[in-house]
Amino acid sequence: MALLLTLVAGCSPEQPAATPLFNGADVMFLQMSLAQIAEGDQVASLAESRAADPALRALATELRTQWREEDGTFRRWLLGWQQPLTADPSADAHAGHGALHMLRPADITELRDANPFDRTAVSLLLGHLGNCVETSRMEQSAGAYPPARALATTVTTRRQSQIQQLLKIAASPT
Repeated sequence: MALLLTLVAGCSPEQPAATPLFNGADVMFLQMSLAQIAEGDQVASLAESRAADPALRALATELRTQWREEDGTFRRWLLGWQQPLTADPSADAHAGHGALHMLRPADITELRDANPFDRTAVSLLLGHLGNCVETSRMEQSAGAYPPARALATTVTTRRQSQIQQLLKIAASPT
């Protein structure tokens, strides 16, 4: 009888359900961040080699280094969760993400042809890093996976600092 009670007690439906390790906001943050890294790296790569201002070249190098590190982490988490690396391209999948502008191929072409180069690069990076901050803030408010939320906080701090650096570069006489 005691054995039967022990078995029945172990099957109680009153046990709390396991909390999911991650949620849709975490997945979307990682997927959007991977896309933003790929886009931003195109601008930073050109700035690293073509910028006249050494501060802009240094910032581009810093961004590329941080993005490589973040990219590896984001991919590892998504693959570990068996989630796709890219987001669903349908408009409905992105309805809650506001009007975040993605860099277009025309933006990259404009940058390649830009003269003066630095002004165009700074402008594109400012908009792009602003979008990165918004994406990270969405994760901070809606994500469930604590390491992703912590990294989103780090990314927000980094990108805000880099935006300030870009504003100083833009304000400096050329």
